[in-house]
Amino acid sequence: MRRLRDRAADLAMGARMAFAGGRDGWLRAVLTAVGVGVGVSMLLLAAAVPGALDARQARGDARDDLRMGAKIPAAANTLLIRQIHTEFREQPVRGRVLRAEGPAAPVPPGVSALPGAGEVVVSPALRDLLDSADGALFAPRLGGATVTGVIADEGLAGPHELAYYLGSDTLAADGGTTRLDAFGGGLPGEAFAPALMVLVVVIFVVLLLPIAVFLGAAVRFGGERRDRRLAALRLVGADTAMVRRIAAGEAAAAALLGVAVGGVLFALGRQVVPLVTLMDLSVYAADVRPPLPLVAAVAVAVPALAVLVTLVSMRAVLVEPLGVARRATPVRRRLAWRLLLPAAGLGLLLAGTADVAPLGSEQQTAAGAVLLLVGVVTLLPWLTDLLVRRLRGGPVAWQLAVRRLQVDSAASARLVNGIAVAVAGTIGLQMLFAGVAGRFTFDTGQDPSRAQVSVQLPARSDAAAALDRLAAAPGVTASNATLTTVVTADGAHGVLRIGDCAALAEFARLDRCVDGDVFLVPDSEGRPAGVEPGDTVAVADAPTTTWQVPRTAREAPGRADPSGYQQAGLLVTPGAVDTARLGPLRTDAYLRLAPDQPDAVEHVRNAAAGVDLSAPVLTLTGSRQATQFVNVQRGLYVGAVVTLLLIGASMLVGVLEQLRERRRLLAMLVAVGTRRSTLSWSVMWQSAVPVSIGLALAVVFGIGLGAVLLRMVQTPVAIAWPVLGISTGLGAAVVLLVTGLSLPVLWRLTRPDGIRTE
Repeated sequence: MRRLRDRAADLAMGARMAFAGGRDGWLRAVLTAVGVGVGVSMLLLAAAVPGALDARQARGDARDDLRMGAKIPAAANTLLIRQIHTEFREQPVRGRVLRAEGPAAPVPPGVSALPGAGEVVVSPALRDLLDSADGALFAPRLGGATVTGVIADEGLAGPHELAYYLGSDTLAADGGTTRLDAFGGGLPGEAFAPALMVLVVVIFVVLLLPIAVFLGAAVRFGGERRDRRLAALRLVGADTAMVRRIAAGEAAAAALLGVAVGGVLFALGRQVVPLVTLMDLSVYAADVRPPLPLVAAVAVAVPALAVLVTLVSMRAVLVEPLGVARRATPVRRRLAWRLLLPAAGLGLLLAGTADVAPLGSEQQTAAGAVLLLVGVVTLLPWLTDLLVRRLRGGPVAWQLAVRRLQVDSAASARLVNGIAVAVAGTIGLQMLFAGVAGRFTFDTGQDPSRAQVSVQLPARSDAAAALDRLAAAPGVTASNATLTTVVTADGAHGVLRIGDCAALAEFARLDRCVDGDVFLVPDSEGRPAGVEPGDTVAVADAPTTTWQVPRTAREAPGRADPSGYQQAGLLVTPGAVDTARLGPLRTDAYLRLAPDQPDAVEHVRNAAAGVDLSAPVLTLTGSRQATQFVNVQRGLYVGAVVTLLLIGASMLVGVLEQLRERRRLLAMLVAVGTRRSTLSWSVMWQSAVPVSIGLALAVVFGIGLGAVLLRMVQTPVAIAWPVLGISTGLGAAVVLLVTGLSLPVLWRLTRPDGIRTE
C-alpha cells in the first residue's frame, strides 16, 4: 500500500510540474494542450461523421413521399403530392406541390399546416435566397405563390437545403401525382460495391492516421526542458524509476488538459458546422454528436498514448544528476526493424488480392493500410538521419540548419511525419479513385453539342405559344421542338412526332424532306415502326381519333435524339396532318444556350415553370457518375481539407514550441552578429530538408499503396501523375505556410532580452 501511495505521489508531482515554472511552464503546458487538443477535436469530429449522416438520412426517411406501386383510395386522410425537380445554379431544389383531399390529410415533417392554394412554405435557405438579389431569378418557379411559413429543422436534410411545399387546389390524380396517407418510410439504401467499400476503409485510415501521428508528436513538446528538470530531480535524490513516473504524470496531466481543449475546440467548431456547405452537404450542429463510448475511448486513449510515448522516448535518454546524455552524438539508427511494419502491411494487402482474408476483408484492408503507412513514420527518421549525415558546407544558414538536423533530426521528422502520411495515403487513394472511376462513370448517350437543355411539356392546346415562350427565354440561341403523341395500329405502338424538316432531322437521317412528307423510322435495335403506308392509326390519348398514314410515307434510318433515345414511329411534317384533329399534344423541345450566359438555363427553367410547374428541364451531359461514388469522393475531399488544415495548425504549434526551446541560443547568435535573415533561412532549410525527404518517401509508399489497392479491386495499375504532383505540392505548401507563419515569432525571440535567464 505504501508503495502505491509513493507511486501515486510521484505521478501527482509530475502533474504539478506540468503547470509549474511560472510563465514558461504554463506556456509549455498550453502549447502541448493546443497540439493535443487539435488532434482530439479531429478525432471527435471523425467519430461524429457517421451519426451526422445517419441523422440526415433519418430526416429524409421521415419526409419520404415515394409510394412505388401503392394504390391508396381517396379519403379524408389522404393527400395528393407531385414532385418538382429543379435546380438553381447547380444546387438541387426539392419542390413539392400539395393538395389535401380531406381535413385529416397528413402534414409533412417540419410544417405546421398545409399551405393553401397560392401559398408556399419554404426552407430557411430558400427564404434567404428569395430575399436576396438573386431571388427574382428563382421566384417564377413558385408560380407567384406567397411565402406563408418556413420549414423547421426536422423537415430538412440540412440547414442549407433549398426546399418548398407549394399549395394547390387544381392538382389532379394523374400519372405524375402520388396519393399518400402518411409521410415517411423510405426505400432501403443501395448496398456498397466492394470497390467502394475498399475506398471507404482506406479513407478513414488515411484521414485518421496522421492525427494519431501528430498526437504522438504533440505529447513530446518541451522534451528537452523536461529532461533538464528531471536531471535536477536526480541531483536531489530521485532514482530512475521515480523520474519515469514523474515524467509519466507530467505527460498525462498535459494530455488531459489537451483533451479538455479538444472538447472546447470541438464544441466551438460544432457551432460553425451549420454555416458551412461542402459539395452541397450541410448538417445541423445537433447532428455533430459523437457517441459517448467513442468520446470516453478518446478521453482515455489520448492520456494513455501520452504516457506510452513519453516512456518510450525516455528509453533513448539517460537522465543523470549532472545532465542528459541525449545531448551526445546519437547512435546510428537501425533499419531492419523499421521495415517489418510496412512489410507486414504489404503482406496483408497482397493476401487480400489473392482472396486470402484471415482478418476479414475490411479489417484486413484497414490493418494493411495502417501498417504500410506507418512505414513512412518509421523510415523517415532513419532516412533523414542517413542523408543529413552526409551534408557538408554551404552558406551559414544552410550549415546552421544541417547541424541542427544532425544533432536531433528526430524532432523535425516528427513534425513532418503527419504530412508525409497524409500525402502517401492521398496518393494511394487518388490512384484507386482514378482506377475505379470508369466503373462508376456511365455514358448517358446524350449529345450536348447538339443541344444543352431538353424540356418536356405535357399535352396542352396552346403548345405553339408555350414553345415561343421557351424560345424567347434570355440566353436561348436556337430551339428545336416537336409535338408528340402515341399511336396504335393492330396492337403495335409507336410515337407520332410532328415538326418541320429541321426538327425531324434530329430523329432520323433524312436524305430529302419537304413539307407534307411522312417517314417511318425503326428503334435503336432496328425494330420497324409497326405501321405501314395506308394504315389507319388511333391516338392513344384519344382512342376515337384516327389518322390514316399517307401511302407516300417512306422509310428512313433512325437517329438518336440529343437525349440519346431512338424510338420507332412516325415522323410527320405539318403539311401531312391536321394537328387540331389530334387534340392536345405533348411537346419535346431541345434548346441551345449561349455559352457566355451562365444563367441561361435558369431562365429556361423559369419559362418552363410559367407553362407548367412540373415540366421537367434536363441539362444534357455526355456522362454521369454513380451517386455512391460521388458521395465517397466528396467525403474524401471534405476530410482531406479538414485534415490538412488541422495538421497545419498542429505543425505550427510544434514549430513554435521548437523555437521557444531554442530562444536563448537564437538570441545569442543574433547578439554575436548573426543576421536575422540568416536565422530565418536556417529555419526554412531545417523544415525543407525533412519535408523533401518525407514527400519523396510519401510518393514511393503512396504509389505502392495505390498499386496494391488497384490489384485488390482487379483494376490495371496506372499512376495518375497530375494527382501525384498536386498531392505533394499541397503537402509542401502546408509546410512552407507553417514555416512562414513562424518567422514573426522567430524575430521576436531573437531580441536581446532573450538572453536573460533566471
